Amino acid sequence: MAQSVTGSTAGLKAQQRDALQRIYRRSVPPDSVITLELAHFMASISRETRRQVGVLIDRRGRIQHVLIGDGQKLVLPDLGRHRAGRSRLRGVRLIHTHVFGESLTRDDLTDLTLLQLDMMGVLQVSEHGQATTLEYAHLVPPGPTDQLWEVSDPTPIGTLDLSFQAFITELEEEFASRQPLQEGDEGLTRAIAVHVTTGAHGEPDIDSSLAELRELSRTAQVDIVETVVQKRKALHPKYVMGRGKLEELVLASMQRQAELIVFDRDLTPAQARSIADVTEAKVIDRTQLILDIFAQRATTRDGKLQVELAQLKYTLPRLAGRNTAMSRLAGGIGGRGPGETKLEIDRRRAQDRIHHLSKQIDKLSKQRYERRRRRRDGRIPVVAIVGYTNAGKSTLLNQLTGADALAEDKLFATLDPTTRRLRLPEEQEIVLTDTVGFIRDLPEDLVAAFKATLEELAEAHVLLHVVDIATPGWEERIASVERILEDLEVNETPVVLAFNKVDLVGEPGIMGTLCRTYQAVGISALDKTTLEPLVDAIMEALPAKKSKAVRSFVPV
Repeated sequence: MAQSVTGSTAGLKAQQRDALQRIYRRSVPPDSVITLELAHFMASISRETRRQVGVLIDRRGRIQHVLIGDGQKLVLPDLGRHRAGRSRLRGVRLIHTHVFGESLTRDDLTDLTLLQLDMMGVLQVSEHGQATTLEYAHLVPPGPTDQLWEVSDPTPIGTLDLSFQAFITELEEEFASRQPLQEGDEGLTRAIAVHVTTGAHGEPDIDSSLAELRELSRTAQVDIVETVVQKRKALHPKYVMGRGKLEELVLASMQRQAELIVFDRDLTPAQARSIADVTEAKVIDRTQLILDIFAQRATTRDGKLQVELAQLKYTLPRLAGRNTAMSRLAGGIGGRGPGETKLEIDRRRAQDRIHHLSKQIDKLSKQRYERRRRRRDGRIPVVAIVGYTNAGKSTLLNQLTGADALAEDKLFATLDPTTRRLRLPEEQEIVLTDTVGFIRDLPEDLVAAFKATLEELAEAHVLLHVVDIATPGWEERIASVERILEDLEVNETPVVLAFNKVDLVGEPGIMGTLCRTYQAVGISALDKTTLEPLVDAIMEALPAKKSKAVRSFVPV
């Protein structure tokens, strides 16, 4: 099939169309940027039509596209994905004319960056329809400055002496030499973290929010190799960030060889598609990262059902208008787990599956209710351990009861509730339940999916709120947990506040002041000798308070 001219062809004369079409018959020596003959031919058509004319040339010198625009701009065709192999440049250069004598424009440099072209060149056209000078720009590797590109001085076209093959080889070697692969942990997905804020009231602190995103990424086996931050008055409706920052993001992903971009906020389906189209990388948001962690961590049938339901609810609106950019949302980070094979199904089947999973989870909820009812009939007090993720809840449960619940220095190590009895003196017992950890802005679909699990909290006589006091931003984490408890309508249940990891805080006097201020009990979940005051506080908080303090406890 014959190659066609791309762009604003309306209004062209037949001979002008034919002249543009004949450009495809030409070729450029691989070592030349452009031939003098081709430059003059493009200039003559540009002068005659008063429109910009451009060609996309590959590294073998073949004309891939012939473009015709208006007097101010060209509209480039869809060049498809290109990230195969080591090279991060696209392998084509754009040389085009400017009709009114202007130099390389901001739009030219934006296209150079976003498309990752080998080169962007501008030919000036004389009043006689001849090419006079060539001005070109190319991307530059990361360095001490924030410079994205380098622009040459205009060079008379007849004296242009640039070996293109040597130029592009040297440029790619320079990029490769400055891409420190050893900085990334081997075997992990390399990613760029993006935080865009408007500074509005209620938005999290940038440093603490990014620190949490890094922890989430580490748990999901993602290696954050670069961070991009922007403060804006308002979010861009299509890209979230501004166009200039988007250019930086594209170049950073190329320089760092990142295959994933993680946004520290939720994206709409349209925003995720738009950013993926421009960056040609997989784009996920904070919710999708959390879902991915849950998918990795789910081991029981209950947990897998709940994770799959949350995944499908998240994916359903993203199935509409699916294209090649959306296909990058399936599989790998942000697309694995029990719902992975369901991501390609259509909307109707997704809705059917959601309905089926909801019924299954309702059945689980009834079974859990029966177990809780039997505990109530046995009059055994229930204490639910709650708190921010990775606060040390599972470690505390293990220390108190001798359980073997999974306890790792990672977020969301516990998804399924673990229930154990704790025997106290005088033949008294309480039931301790370890629940899924909370996090700031916990996704609504995730809360809904884990409703059966979180119902344990509604039946608890006491909530044991564990706080990692050694982590910066612990005050905000307390507030986040309290908001979630309020949303779950269990904020009226008595709460015992436990400040964990007091051994890492420093001066004992500081810790004592904090405990008095917050009416908390200071503990170290790894040190059993620090837990007796905590058991006393739990017993005091139960509806039927004990007449004397409990000084020893025995796991069942």
